[in-house]
Amino acid sequence: MNVPDLLGDRATAVTLAPGEIQRYARHLIMPEVAMAGQKRLKAARVLCIGTGGLGSPLSLYLAAAGVGTLGLADFDVVDLSNLQRQVIHFTSDVGRPKIDSALEKLQAINPELIIRRHEHSVDSSNALELFADYDVIVDGTDNFPTRYLVNDACVLLGKPNVYGSIFRFDGQATVFFPPQGPCYRCLYPEPPPPDLVPNCAEGGVLGILPGLIGVVQATETVKLILGAGRPLVGRLLLYDALEMTFREMKVRKNPRCPICGPNPTIRALIDYHEFCGVRGGEPAAATASAALEEITPKELKSLLDHGERPLILDVRNPEEIAICRIAGSTVIPLPELPARLGELDAGTPIVVHCKSGVRSAKAITLLQAAGFARLKNLKGGILAWIQEVDPSLPSY
Repeated sequence: MNVPDLLGDRATAVTLAPGEIQRYARHLIMPEVAMAGQKRLKAARVLCIGTGGLGSPLSLYLAAAGVGTLGLADFDVVDLSNLQRQVIHFTSDVGRPKIDSALEKLQAINPELIIRRHEHSVDSSNALELFADYDVIVDGTDNFPTRYLVNDACVLLGKPNVYGSIFRFDGQATVFFPPQGPCYRCLYPEPPPPDLVPNCAEGGVLGILPGLIGVVQATETVKLILGAGRPLVGRLLLYDALEMTFREMKVRKNPRCPICGPNPTIRALIDYHEFCGVRGGEPAAATASAALEEITPKELKSLLDHGERPLILDVRNPEEIAICRIAGSTVIPLPELPARLGELDAGTPIVVHCKSGVRSAKAITLLQAAGFARLKNLKGGILAWIQEVDPSLPSY
């Protein structure tokens, strides 16, 4: 597949200093890279959206490979739970802005880098202007609104979108680049129902997995800059870490795609949270829980201290119960709840909780449909209970 030249004649004016020639010596003796290719890498501008699980390995390897300008877009801070997979951040970075932590490591690897900081969310108001000055956009995000936003902005600007995603033991990667190939909407015309697909915080991810998928993204980015090899345009790479298998699925252009098809209906960026059924950055079920009757952890603790004993129903998975649990709670994982309603008394006050409040809101909706009325959702779930009531329990 012929990929258009992303740099034009920009690389012709680039020179390599003697120290750079030594640094990139193993590239310079490869005919697929050589001096001309290394100059192209130095002239290239790549935007990495996210410096987390995927953003860590891909930015580290792009920096080491000599990509001259790296844009980093992230507004999160380093949390202890990140360190299992986000290898660009160290224990000493906990509490720091991720963009500061990442910039420090990348400059230590390659002081010749130009790093541009974009310490803000990427949204419909700024994506087109932000993406315009970059040759390749690498999507290291983990939520559907941003994935659709990145896709649409790339299609409107004619930029390649190097995509990766991870969950538990499974990963996938491809390059979306119309008109050479399909876009994200060709593969996923509609987002999944909110809360149907849990994120890594709810479902977990093998810490090693983003390293592999992020390196695939970095490889595809370098190939696009060099114009070398066969990019993953129109091919979705599927990786199963448990089975240690790689599969490839063809992805064809959708002739009715609303943004990259011959008769597009999307000509500007839209409200992607609304499109994905998400409000304020939280899944619809989480915001819908505000309409349910809630109880705060401190209010529940006060009830317990005064001898009132509502049934505390924990709908988390067994793996989570093994980490921490509110003493005296009744455990019925959400997937088992429909078949185990007979174990509950509809006349007893019930406080339902999960990790953060999303699954418990779904459980309450299910219980209400079955005739239960005396229900309250523990606001913030067990994480809020740990923070506000019992910090001796481990958080996760």
